Amino acid sequence: MAMNDQQVERYARHILLPEIGGAGQSKILGARVLVVGAGGLGAPVIQYLAAAGVGTIGIVDDDVVDLSNLQRQVIHATSRVGMPKVESAARAVAALNPDIEVIPRNERLTPDNAEALISGYDVVADGSDNFETRFLVNDACFLLGKTLVSAAILRFDGQLSTFKAHLEGEDHPCYRCVFPEAPPPGMVPACAEAGVLGALCGALGSLQATEALKEITGAGESMSGSLLVVDGLSATFRKIRVRRDPGCALCGAEPAYTDLSHHGKPVAAA
Repeated sequence: MAMNDQQVERYARHILLPEIGGAGQSKILGARVLVVGAGGLGAPVIQYLAAAGVGTIGIVDDDVVDLSNLQRQVIHATSRVGMPKVESAARAVAALNPDIEVIPRNERLTPDNAEALISGYDVVADGSDNFETRFLVNDACFLLGKTLVSAAILRFDGQLSTFKAHLEGEDHPCYRCVFPEAPPPGMVPACAEAGVLGALCGALGSLQATEALKEITGAGESMSGSLLVVDGLSATFRKIRVRRDPGCALCGAEPAYTDLSHHGKPVAAA
């Protein structure tokens, strides 16, 4: 994709990087990324992908901006409290980089629409805040052959990985290889119950955007096969090796899940 003079100036610091250069920036301009959830993680992901020049950004979220969101969801503003989050995020992107096409979907991600919503994108960044949606996004991405960059946060802790189990002949685990099933309801509290440090959302979301851009351009080493565990209180980052599970119910040798019919009704992504 050829760049005009304004684009060359806007993305000059990317173009200077040998790992990206003009060719990599052209890939970014032509890329399509779907962000699931316009909340604590989705906010910085959307902002940095837009700033980087990702040509098309889809945003799926059925929630509205609440005053309690603004401690961490920095893409939104006080003046937009009560507005659908996808509309608020689209306005912020337009102000930051008007060349970006934003496709807002003010709806809940469900087993009925997941494949249709995800199929038109190259990379999916999951910023949802519940296990039901995380498993649904993982399963849909695997079945559709889409790369998934997934992050999660709670209190002062976070984790991040990339999943490319759809690539045949390589040892790429899926989310279920690491977390086979969702924990029982109530075992893991939500952010609304346990709290979360707002700045940590920015840190993990920025890392998530970094990994998405690496997947688009081919720069560096993919996080596939590794799980990054972040402890904000001790400022420690641990990178753990994770492997594909031959008995995985989704990507194993004899999968039990071959479509999305095993999913119940998930709660809202945010």
